[in-house]
Amino acid sequence: MKRIGSYLTLAVLAGCAHYSPQEIAYTPAECIGSAALPMAVADQFEAIHDPALLQQALGGPEQGKLCQGQVYQSKADTEVKIFRAWNSTNPNSQYGQWWAFNKPSGPVAQYRADYEICYQWSPLDKLASCNLKTGSKIVVGTGQSAQCSEYLTYPVSETQQIFLVDASDAVTDCRISDGMLSWNP
Repeated sequence: MKRIGSYLTLAVLAGCAHYSPQEIAYTPAECIGSAALPMAVADQFEAIHDPALLQQALGGPEQGKLCQGQVYQSKADTEVKIFRAWNSTNPNSQYGQWWAFNKPSGPVAQYRADYEICYQWSPLDKLASCNLKTGSKIVVGTGQSAQCSEYLTYPVSETQQIFLVDASDAVTDCRISDGMLSWNP
């Protein structure tokens, strides 16, 4: 029995040595949604193998970050617009690590739930709309659950997010917009 376990361990390790870049997505059972790129931008990226970058983007349950992810690099001569809602009271927040392919719209509370953004982290009063530079590495995935307080925990989300390590070097042509109070019945 011990020998069978040893052979099984060797077979598993041998299989791991043959991963190709298309096989590096990380998807635990509790995650929902997909780390596959949206069709509108899929041809502008290639999947790459960067386990260290992927690990930076992943978080454990109730810690925020990504639940699952895939590392991509933007191809030459591409132009992909990405968006970031941020905190004007912290100027360093403009070039934070968490971005989206879609411009925020709708109720702020729903945006917070979709992207697991605790109220303590940001009032979400500014919006950066930038172009991702050629050759930039990103992690695309869906959100991990986040515990904001004993009264508020966001569950995992199928909404895709972009993790970008050094946005100030990876984006260009940014436009900044102010959040405005708007009350709809």
